[in-house]
Amino acid sequence: QVQLVESGGGLVQSGGSLRLSCAASRFTSDYYGIGWFRQAPGKEREGVSWINNSDDTYYTDSAKGRFTISRGNAKNTVYLQMNSLKPEDTAVYSCYAGGTRTMTGIGVASWGQGTQVTVSS
Repeated sequence: QVQLVESGGGLVQSGGSLRLSCAASRFTSDYYGIGWFRQAPGKEREGVSWINNSDDTYYTDSAKGRFTISRGNAKNTVYLQMNSLKPEDTAVYSCYAGGTRTMTGIGVASWGQGTQVTVSS
């Protein structure tokens, strides 16, 4: 089972940027895709973005135009660049291996521990 470790979270002002990293113990191409979920206090988990092994990318509507998912050159890291952050983006962001373009949690093989993102107004 692949081990996933997130980093890059923190506190940022509204309009700012953060880049999250998801480091995998194996090549990310060993799985059909790698994605990010987030969960805010009192809210359900939400699929944010997903990238498949063809590097096709998918985003939830609220992330389109602001977030970019990509793979690192070493192919065992996936990044989530988040720009124009809003207070409603505040959540724990977790990366996962597997999944599908629907980002519903179906087919997830492994989860990371998560990293906190807090956007102040």
